[in-house]
Amino acid sequence: MTVVELRQYTLRPGHRDALIDLFDRELLEPQEAAGCTVVGQFRDEDDPDRFVWFRSFPDMAARHAALTAFYLEGEPWRTHRDAANATMLDSDNVLLLRPEADFPSLSRPRDAVEPASRVLVLIGPASVALPGPLASFVTEPAENTFRALPVREGENVRVGVWTFPDLAALRAFERQLATSDDVQRLRLAPTARSALR
Repeated sequence: MTVVELRQYTLRPGHRDALIDLFDRELLEPQEAAGCTVVGQFRDEDDPDRFVWFRSFPDMAARHAALTAFYLEGEPWRTHRDAANATMLDSDNVLLLRPEADFPSLSRPRDAVEPASRVLVLIGPASVALPGPLASFVTEPAENTFRALPVREGENVRVGVWTFPDLAALRAFERQLATSDDVQRLRLAPTARSALR
């Protein structure tokens, strides 16, 4: 069973690029060494002060062990947490999810080139039908066993993820979508070192 976090951070105005630079340079590989899989990290196209990212774990026990290793025992977070936290107004908008259709195998490019591709994420009630996503997830009902990092509780959602070669292709897909007002759309631009792109 895979466990996925969808994390949306509200940042201090004008601080997103500083966080992305720090994240991609100093915090990506140490998380993976601790047992996390950083699936992708993104700029929100519609909110210049939002950073969105996904990470996954084999199961809830592995999540607890990896987060403990990174946040409580790891030197990289101890070294860089003040700088990272200084960019953030809120880091508690987190959905804990389990896959219906998991992310496919990712090539995991870690180059320094900003891709032209775009990612669309739809978050809605669990009853909503999503048309053919690359990956889809529903709420993981297990208790959050790493309380130092809050997650949204008492919600039952479905999340769909699509990838597109560019913004124009994403917009063309959106024109064909019929979604209700209670579905949140995230139009995302991958960072240079995002594996999901």
